Amino acid sequence: MLDKFRFLTAGESHGKCLTAIIEGIPAGFEINPDFINNELKRRQGGYGRGGRMQIESDTIEITSGVRFGKTLGSPVTLVIQNRDFENWQKIMSINPDDLTSEKSFTKYRPGHADFAGSVKYNQTDLRNILERSSARKTAIEVAVGAVAKQILKEFGITCYSKIIQIGQGRTDEEFRAEIDKAKEAGDTLGGKFEIIYENLPVGLGSYVHWDKMLDGKIAQAVMSIPAVKSVSIGNHHAYKMFGSEFHDQMYLEDGKIVRKTNNAGGIEGGMTNGEPIVVTAVMKPIPTLRKPLNTVDMENMTECEAHFERSDTCAVEACSVVAENRIACVLADEFLLKFGGDSLTEIKNRL
Repeated sequence: MLDKFRFLTAGESHGKCLTAIIEGIPAGFEINPDFINNELKRRQGGYGRGGRMQIESDTIEITSGVRFGKTLGSPVTLVIQNRDFENWQKIMSINPDDLTSEKSFTKYRPGHADFAGSVKYNQTDLRNILERSSARKTAIEVAVGAVAKQILKEFGITCYSKIIQIGQGRTDEEFRAEIDKAKEAGDTLGGKFEIIYENLPVGLGSYVHWDKMLDGKIAQAVMSIPAVKSVSIGNHHAYKMFGSEFHDQMYLEDGKIVRKTNNAGGIEGGMTNGEPIVVTAVMKPIPTLRKPLNTVDMENMTECEAHFERSDTCAVEACSVVAENRIACVLADEFLLKFGGDSLTEIKNRL
């Protein structure tokens, strides 16, 4: 879907590393590894995170495309080492001589990719599904998004996120209480969060084809985050509002068009309209529970309790960070498509 700011990621949850190659970044952009590392730290934070976050301390290594702090115009390569790999070297080995059944499992986990993935890829060891379908891959996606954020930052485009609800809680104190209650019960919790991007130019995206519409691209980017089950842009209570209430009327102030509301969430006709982009997403409860769910063992087709892999109780805050960075990739792509050139100087002249 991305045409200008393009990237591929690779790596497994317990593999040696996570890798991304980004293509299409013009020359001259400042890329600060400390900024990327701070975004990675934000992803690992939040009340309710589990044991993996105590093992990993994600840091980025930039292995190509940047010299003396600035992009060269060539592909940028990012690498995050998995510290836990030292405990999984034989289990995740690429060498057929190291074949082992250690850490293999055949009990489907409801809510995960296990069942559909095993059918699609004809696998009898569900470890082969878990390793890439794991949310661990969002670490390298956050790193890519942190590069996109630095591109947008050059033009004053900024963002922030906020948690709206976790379980039944609507304040920080209630969030923690809900998470504590779920943890004590061996259960998990989801929630709702909001992402806001500000200071965007008018006209990113297009109405000419369904796959060019910015709201569709943003929705797909956020919806494809593991555990996200719904995405909306703007006022998600539109279904119970009259048109006269919902649509953002225009007024003139000092010769400029202004609006007093932003129910459209910054996008009309698939394009930015100059107002902040507001995206709301709902994350389901994490499907790996310490109190296992009922399932089926694919090996002997009997009912059993689901396989338990190390898990968080709640990762809504982390999910909001992933969403921020996924959206940054979409916006950087659209920005470069509209104002692009081969260097930062050329883009600024066009802008």
